[in-house]
Amino acid sequence: MNQPLSYVHPEAKIAQNVVIEPFVTIAKNVVIGEGTWIGSNVTIMEGARIGKNCRIFPGAVISAIPQDLKFQGEETTVEIGDNTTIRECVTVNRGTVAKGKTVVGSNCLIMCYAHVAHDCILKDYVILGAYTALAGEVVVDDWAIVSAGSLVHQFVNIGAHVMIQGASKVGKDVPPYIKAGRDPLTYEGVNSIGLRRRGVANEKINEIQNIYRILFGRGMNTTQSLDYIETELPATRERDEIILFVRNSKRGIIKGYFEAEP
Repeated sequence: MNQPLSYVHPEAKIAQNVVIEPFVTIAKNVVIGEGTWIGSNVTIMEGARIGKNCRIFPGAVISAIPQDLKFQGEETTVEIGDNTTIRECVTVNRGTVAKGKTVVGSNCLIMCYAHVAHDCILKDYVILGAYTALAGEVVVDDWAIVSAGSLVHQFVNIGAHVMIQGASKVGKDVPPYIKAGRDPLTYEGVNSIGLRRRGVANEKINEIQNIYRILFGRGMNTTQSLDYIETELPATRERDEIILFVRNSKRGIIKGYFEAEP
């Protein structure tokens, strides 16, 4: 690796077949895995741990210090999994003492100008649309899509296989398997198209739809709905995942838009 028009700190650990384009800056205490491509004018700061076969496009800044007044210079990291693409001018800040790291999982797509703040945890196959901003300590589960221009409040949890409408303001937790839209953000049905694309059977999708009809459409409060679901519906992985997500929500979940069924 010889990039005379880039700066790579001699203590950075770069795999042999990493491609580094001109005008890249890579600080010390950085690790980059095999097959990764670093586009021109990318800045990778201390604490970055980047996996194999990633693509980081021009202008991105990875592992800058947190934009958090509580940060006191503690040693923290950004961890990016394998096969993840980070597009132009994305910023991913490293962690604070709260979690010690910011994580972007494997096979993710972070579109241009998105921001991932300190201590966020993005799991695998997550997509963030262009100009989306995640505040600190947000958790986004596998296969979730947060569409372009959305703003996500700190500490919000977004469940697996969720699809969030563009330009949304996400201030409450979003349970798994659903679509969310409107303002204020509300439940808009199960993400059946996304689930079918990932091989989920219609019977399972119907089961999930029934759970959410009870949770959002029967006129019961959340506790009553969960008790009914747990008592009356057979135990499945999806049922238990939804119950656990809602019960563990600290910010509360988004609401349904429709009136209660008779």
